[in-house]
Amino acid sequence: MVESNQVRERIVDSGVIAILRGIDEDRIGSVARAIHEAGVGAIEVTADGTRVREKIAAVDRELADTDVVVGAGTVLDPSSARTVIDAGATFVLAPDCNPDVIRTCNRHGVVSIPGVLSPTDAVTALEAGADMLKLFPATTVGPDHVGAIRGPLGDVDVVPTGGISTENVGAFFDAGAVAVGVGSSIVDYDAVDRDDPDRIRETAAEFVDAVSSVRSD
Repeated sequence: MVESNQVRERIVDSGVIAILRGIDEDRIGSVARAIHEAGVGAIEVTADGTRVREKIAAVDRELADTDVVVGAGTVLDPSSARTVIDAGATFVLAPDCNPDVIRTCNRHGVVSIPGVLSPTDAVTALEAGADMLKLFPATTVGPDHVGAIRGPLGDVDVVPTGGISTENVGAFFDAGAVAVGVGSSIVDYDAVDRDDPDRIRETAAEFVDAVSSVRSD
């Protein structure tokens, strides 16, 4: 298993966590492959549907020859955290801040990225041992909120998620984000339904290019 510090480094290097939600088990591996080929190095499989263990395993098998890190999102309780960790998730995200989930991740050496919106949330998460902070929902508060979170807390890793697009991603990185979590702006679900890996790859590459342009400035 990849060490937690290496997982964090790969997320930061990627700059993007692609969120795969509601994709069938028999398609999710090929979708993940196309998105990786577009330049994404971190992939999240959401745990709010059925057969999450099998979906994580399918992505792991498909990308076993790569250095992609695979994690799970929408993990709301310690039991769910243990399930996705047992399935092979190397990082765990949540829309909320549950210290018990964070501690479960810590016990298993898995990167925890709880959801925060306020400095109080952020302090609670960091005191519980969170590795990174998921600012969610990001576009509700805007890019300036990244600095508002980081300001009093120092050099913490903030990953804005929720409503991130090619139009606003630059502002979030300029504000201090280390990576962003992205769903429909990077995963072309119409192309998924059509089983069109070329279009899936093209859509993801457009987003990756936008991020690369911002980060190279």
